Amino acid sequence: MRNYNIIDTFVLECDRAIKTVLDTPKNSSRTQPGHDLPAPILTAEERQQAIKLMRVNHAGEVSAQALYQGQALTAKLPGVRETMEQAAIEENDHLVWCNQRLTELGGHTSILNPLWYSGSFILGAVAGRVGDKWSLGFVAETEAQVVKHIDEHLEKLCQDDTKSHAILEQMKIDEAHHGKVAREAGGIDLPKSIKIAMSLVSKIMTASSYRI
Repeated sequence: MRNYNIIDTFVLECDRAIKTVLDTPKNSSRTQPGHDLPAPILTAEERQQAIKLMRVNHAGEVSAQALYQGQALTAKLPGVRETMEQAAIEENDHLVWCNQRLTELGGHTSILNPLWYSGSFILGAVAGRVGDKWSLGFVAETEAQVVKHIDEHLEKLCQDDTKSHAILEQMKIDEAHHGKVAREAGGIDLPKSIKIAMSLVSKIMTASSYRI
């Protein structure tokens, strides 16, 4: 396996960032959930709601990609680095699925994605630098909040939109698994103040991506 120097790593991270924010990530390692289901018949209002919610989920996956890559870059223990990198691969599946569903619905991704990516990458790198236990705790709390958001979106989506539901249900399973792995790997329970701050940032991102 090749050992990358700092320049190699910088170039690779820039390439990954560009592909993520420009909606050209590498292909999914798994088939899109619900790909074989018939296209649902939705009203204009139901379609717009689905577009807005899937755009929020796509923006969340952009942030997740950046978060995990930032943490993997600064993680101190090889095992933790590998955990972050594997999670990033699965989050890339989510990114592709959300993008595909948005295209099917005739929607577009958030124009704020570059902002979400850069901010999340910095947060991930800082968390990894502080220490692996804190970094893993950050992942566990992030995934717990993501699962909560997905539950809310599943309730807001039209029940006839089985394709979007199938994607979100699989994403929920994966996110819960990532959180469980992070806790079992030694992630600490973050202070309440940090959890509240994370929730506030998440609400800002959700509200913004829902509209643009």
